[in-house]
Amino acid sequence: QVGLVESGGGLVQAGGSLRLSCAVSGRTYSTYATGWFRQAPGKERDFVAAITWRSGDTYYADSVKGRFTVSRDSAKNTVYLQMSSLKPEDTAGYYCAATYTSRWTLETSYDTWGQGTQVTVSS
Repeated sequence: QVGLVESGGGLVQAGGSLRLSCAVSGRTYSTYATGWFRQAPGKERDFVAAITWRSGDTYYADSVKGRFTVSRDSAKNTVYLQMSSLKPEDTAGYYCAATYTSRWTLETSYDTWGQGTQVTVSS
């Protein structure tokens, strides 16, 4: 198991940018991929993006393609989510999560979660 701590959330105007960080600790060698998810009040949790640790392969939800970029720094055991051209509908709590299996594009494979960081986009 690993620990995940998100940071970087905040209030930003529509069209602006924000970078989230997810620091991974513990048995990081066992982690196959780290993903980002978001949940707005009263709505279900949605997948946003994910990246594998070994090869750096990435996978995005259609709603964020071209606007968000996921990356990792293996030396720092940190995953980033660079968010640009933000929209009010991007407002949500953002969570990072770890999966230990090769089925990393399957949302249900993620079973270790951080506590989240809030992103609010004003219009």
